[in-house]
Amino acid sequence: MRFLRSLLIAGAAFAAAPALAAPTAADFDTAYTALHAGRFVDLTHTFAPGIPHWKEMPNETVERRFTIKHDGFNIDMFTHSGQWGTHVDPPAHFHEGLKTVDQIDPAQFLLRLVVLDVHEQVAKNPDYTVSMDDVRAWEKRHGPVPEGAFVALRTDWSKRWPDDAALQNKDAKGIAHYPGWSQAVLTYLYEQRHVTASGHETTDTDPGLATSKDDYSLESYILGINHYQIEMLANLDQVPEAGALVMISFPKPEGGSGFPARVVAIVPGA
Repeated sequence: MRFLRSLLIAGAAFAAAPALAAPTAADFDTAYTALHAGRFVDLTHTFAPGIPHWKEMPNETVERRFTIKHDGFNIDMFTHSGQWGTHVDPPAHFHEGLKTVDQIDPAQFLLRLVVLDVHEQVAKNPDYTVSMDDVRAWEKRHGPVPEGAFVALRTDWSKRWPDDAALQNKDAKGIAHYPGWSQAVLTYLYEQRHVTASGHETTDTDPGLATSKDDYSLESYILGINHYQIEMLANLDQVPEAGALVMISFPKPEGGSGFPARVVAIVPGA
């Protein structure tokens, strides 16, 4: 509690927090000290050529065009799609006229982290979709999902990375089997709890059985209400269900429809 209280005093309050006086430099110093007393957990996969990606996208290429040996410095040329590795999907990814990557408010880069943990259910059923019972159980333990939070779905599916066949988990008929969100839960989180964004470990928002039929309705729903999401998260097993913060960052391509992201949780305690 002292960890989060220090952040609130420093003005890093979220929408659900009460109004506070304008923070001072001393408040920010207190917040900085509190943050660095915590534990930083990288929720991002390292990307490189050959990682799992949508079948229609070309592979990444990397060329070291300038080298220290010949030029006195290294410069690499990276060519990859926007939806590469752990990445941000802005609303414009699916909907013309909505927010592009560069239009996402930087105030949405530091958020409370909520983790809906369904990895045990997924271990028994790879087609499992998170239910309102899962959300109610979380809220019974921790209270209402905070307004303005980032909600991550923990399935432990990221442990299959970077084996694309294991991630897709296709049966003999070529149908993919992997977990995902449900419309009921997303509607509740965005329209009743007013969360800012959500993310998951799988390659898609929609479960495998849905995306195998080219159904991306759940992803379209999130982006269509002008919210962003993060796909292919990692290491959610290293963060608590509640009480942590998350930092989300990505470059600022003009009009961008997606880009690799860096996502880091800040967990109370050493």
